[in-house]
Order: sequence, then C-alpha cells, then structure tokens
Amino acid sequence: MTEVARTPAADWWRQATIYEIYVRSFADSDGDGIGDLPGIAARLPELADLGIDAVWLTPFYLSPMADGGYDVADYCDVDPTLGSLGDFDALLRRAHELGLKVIVDIVPNHTSDQHAWFKAAVADGVGSAARARYIFRDGVDGGAKPPTDWLANFGGPAWTQVDDGQWYLHMFTPEQPDLNWSNPEIGTEFELILRFWLNRGVDGFRIDVAHGMAKNLTEPLPALGIHAVDRQLRYEVVDHPLWDRDEVHEIFRTWRRILNEYSPPRIGVAEAWVMPGRRARYIRHDELHQAFNFDFLQTVWECDALADVVDSSLTEAGAVGASPTWVLSNHDVVRHPSRYALPPDADTVEWLLSDGTMPKADLALGSKRARAAALLMLALPGSAYLYQGEELGLHEVADIEQRYLADPTWERSGHQDKGRDGSRVPLPWEPTGPSLGFGSSTAWIPQPPDWGAISRTSQESDASSILDLYKATLRLRQQFMGDGQLRWLHRGPGHLAFARSSGLVCVVNFGEAAVELPAGRLLVASQRLDGSRQLPADTAAWILTN
Repeated sequence: MTEVARTPAADWWRQATIYEIYVRSFADSDGDGIGDLPGIAARLPELADLGIDAVWLTPFYLSPMADGGYDVADYCDVDPTLGSLGDFDALLRRAHELGLKVIVDIVPNHTSDQHAWFKAAVADGVGSAARARYIFRDGVDGGAKPPTDWLANFGGPAWTQVDDGQWYLHMFTPEQPDLNWSNPEIGTEFELILRFWLNRGVDGFRIDVAHGMAKNLTEPLPALGIHAVDRQLRYEVVDHPLWDRDEVHEIFRTWRRILNEYSPPRIGVAEAWVMPGRRARYIRHDELHQAFNFDFLQTVWECDALADVVDSSLTEAGAVGASPTWVLSNHDVVRHPSRYALPPDADTVEWLLSDGTMPKADLALGSKRARAAALLMLALPGSAYLYQGEELGLHEVADIEQRYLADPTWERSGHQDKGRDGSRVPLPWEPTGPSLGFGSSTAWIPQPPDWGAISRTSQESDASSILDLYKATLRLRQQFMGDGQLRWLHRGPGHLAFARSSGLVCVVNFGEAAVELPAGRLLVASQRLDGSRQLPADTAAWILTN
C-alpha cells in the first residue's frame, strides 16, 4: 500500500480539484474578442456547479502580451484589456462567496522588457545598479557574438544585444529578460509583490518556471555545446547552469514563511520541469506545498507506464509528507484527447505543422480514452488540476489559420513550431453566435464551427455528455476521496484496478478484451454499460464495494 498523509480540514489543497483558467480565452465581457476578469466573474457559478474547489488564473498583469501575459510590466496592476484591480477584487469576492479558492500565477524568472526596471537597466548603462537586477554580460569576439551558446526555450539564442554593446539573458523571448536572483533587491521586491496579492485575499500562487530562477553565473560562463542541442533546454543534465539549481530552494523557504503568516496559510505550487526524483525537493515541509506532476501528463495511454507513474508519484510526494498532483492538460501542451488520438510515437510538433493531418488522428478513440483518463485521474489520492475546456472534451485545434497564431514560438522557430495556440482557443459557451457565447464578437482565435455542438449549453441537458460525466465524477470525488491511501487490486497487463480506503474501486481497461467488474455498486463509468458488468476497452468505472 502506498500512502499519503491524511487531509486535515485546513489543508484543503491536499485533495482539491483545481481548475486552470487561461484568462484571455475563458469569457469576454466587453466584446473586444479577448477574455477578461469580469467575464470570469460572471461565469464562476458554472464552475462552482461543476464541482471544483479552486481556480488558478494565468497572468492578468499589465503586459505587452509578447507571451500571452507571461511578460509582466507591472506585477501589482491589471492589464486594461483584462480589467482592473477593482474587477479582480470583485472576482475574488464572488469566488469566495461560492466557496471557491483563487490561485494566481506569479512570474519570477523574468519580467517584460517594458518593466520599469528593465528600461532603467538599458538607460543607466554598464555597471549601474539598475543593470545588476538583470543578467548582462559582455560578448565575445570583441562583443560581436553573444557570451555563450545558450539557447532560448522558444527558439534562437538566449542573448540579445543592447545599444551599448552588452548582451542580456532571456531564456524565453527577447521581450522577457531574466532577473538576476543573486541580487537581494529581487527577493525583496517579490516579497512585496506576494504580500500585495495576499493582502487582497488570494489563496495561493502558481509559480512559473520555479526551477529556473537560480542560475550559475560564475565566470567564465559555461558552454553547453558539449550537450545535444535539445538538452540545453531539457532538465536531465546534472548540475545544469540554468535549471533546477540547489540555490532556488532558499528562495522558496522564504516564500513559505510569508505564506504561513496568513490564516489559514496560503499555498505555493511549483511549475518545475526537473529530473526524476528531484520534484520532491520543491515540496519539502518548509518549501512549497505542491509541484505539478508532468510525468503523469507526459505518459502515453498504456497500462504499465501509467501504473509506474502513479507509484513513483505517490512515493515521491509521500516521502516528504506532501500530496501528489495529477494533470492531463494545460495551456502549454497539446490537449490530451488529441494526444490520445495519435500513435504513441507521434511527434506533436510535426502533427501541428501538418494542420493535424499527418498522422491522422482517431478523434473518437481519443475522446473515449480522455473520458476514461478523467476517471483514473480523479480517483487518485492528491490534487487534480483541470484545464479549462477538458470538461467539454475539447480537442487541440491543429489547423488555426497562420494569421491568428500568437505564440512567440511560431516566429522564433522560423515557422517550424506552431506553439501552443491550439490549446488556447477560446471556450464555446453557446451553440451559436459570433464566438459561441465567449463574447459578443469574434474571438481572438476563432473557434472551429463544430464546437457549437459541444458548447457548455449544448451539453447541459445531455446525460451522456462529458460535461455530465465530469460533474457526476467530481461530486463523487468529494464524497469518496477519504484519506491518501491507494491499494492495487490489479496492476496490468491490460487493466488497472485500485481501491481507496473509502471503499471506492477504480477500474481502467487499456486492453482490447472486456474486463469483469468487481462486485459492488456501479457509481459512474466513462461509457454506458447498460447493466453489463463487462468493462469495454478504453473505459473506466468507479465501483463502491462497501
């Protein structure tokens, strides 16, 4: 038996269901085609009805939107295209009235190049205190070339030159200069930023690029040419100068002390793409509360592989007294119904470049697997993170017209990587209208016309819809989660079955042959069984055995 610590009432996050809202694509209140905070506030009752515990908001701060708001120009203000501070306060009040917690994104690895600090760094010149807040270096070959061969995550070099000849580091776009976290001013500033939002009443933070804030900037800066190019951006390199540095953990210990000052304590969730076994370092008792489990997200639809990830995830979190997290999709990856519709070895970058034609996706199979995956995830101990639209069964939009592509990856890669826009298409709320109920005008990325049939309104009265499945399963999840124990009843090949201490049994069939369900009352199934005790392929069910 694998075990995670039992959930005290105050530790709501340990077994919570948290819903990610990509702010620009959720709901548009003013008809400009872009989602905003008032639009979210108006739709919160639907989310409460879904059965979630909290919402996580992607960045809504003042921003030039070079990277969808992850380039922040002012951390303590709201971008006017998304609302105002008053709108945020109203959203927060409404969420709390409905019993929903609110987690906000914080982006501490980099700012926008339009942030006042960076403008001063450029203006004040070499050796200035303002410049020391960022990572500036002289170039090589007389300054003509960047200081190192480091690559940016969205393509191209990780250095950009300013007019006086120095180069600044940006691990993402040139519009996102990296902060120098070895400068104490940075830590002091972010402590003030955290308190600004905590004092307004937020319930926690999702920390963007949590594994990238600390860097080895010892001279001479190390070259990474000895590694394959793709490994410069991956995190399997031991003692990497840019990722998962030990020094980052002292930052999070300071942040945890701040979070603990509030009653009840607020939470921190790390976005940390790290080597296996190192995620637990971010969720030790004096650091953050949770870290996203990308291992689960990246695992193909295969019995043994998923069982291994479940075991390792529970063990890793349990070893430090934390709760695991589970996630199938988010705003940075191809939506899981489409991933499950492709062959396991398919390259999603190439698939998107073909407008979703090569290889051909079996969307019906992907949808069937996605329904089963939802029951698997929601039965596991720990917190489940949902991405907006997965409760509607939305697939990746692979054939977005090029004129609508906004992800900086598209241009930075020389049009060799479409990026993440296909997962960020605005939600369909109604079956008709210029943006299917998202707003009163065309959305910033137009939705596929056939999304009207799977809009929220269209699914509300359909007992066979995936929306109804999510609602039913989330209600049961609140009732039967119990403690953090999981006991395997069957662990492949072909199918998985595990029991929770509440008497709940989850069975998932990955094989071709039907599987006999255990004795007990059928609570929910990902496909209609019509009284049969045979669980078909790519189907999951919850049984109450007590």
